[in-house]
Amino acid sequence: EVQLVESGGGLVQAGGSLGLSCTASGFTFAAHAIGWYRQAPGKEREGVAYISNSDGSTYYADSVKGRFTISSDNAKRTVYLQMNSLKPEDTAVYYCARTEGIVAIPPKILAPEQYDYWGQGTQVTVSS
Repeated sequence: EVQLVESGGGLVQAGGSLGLSCTASGFTFAAHAIGWYRQAPGKEREGVAYISNSDGSTYYADSVKGRFTISSDNAKRTVYLQMNSLKPEDTAVYYCARTEGIVAIPPKILAPEQYDYWGQGTQVTVSS
């Protein structure tokens, strides 16, 4: 059974940092890429970062570029999202998801239709 489990969410002040983890099981980790998404109340789901577990390539949404860093540890089957310089507008439930194929097809790297399994999400709250 494919499973993605997020952890590391919490409450942080604006300007602070938080790290999220996404631990995968039930599939060949290197055969799929992982994306991080977020959804705030009343807003659409937004893709924020992507990493290919086959070649390590990454991609970021403009809204987080320079502040968030995605990385992967294939041995631990875990993808990380380090979030720095957090803003109140970063408040959301954060999800990780697995690509259906080995990589996401450009140009829409973070298009949700390219992802077939999703985690349950972890809440990130940034106070002002």
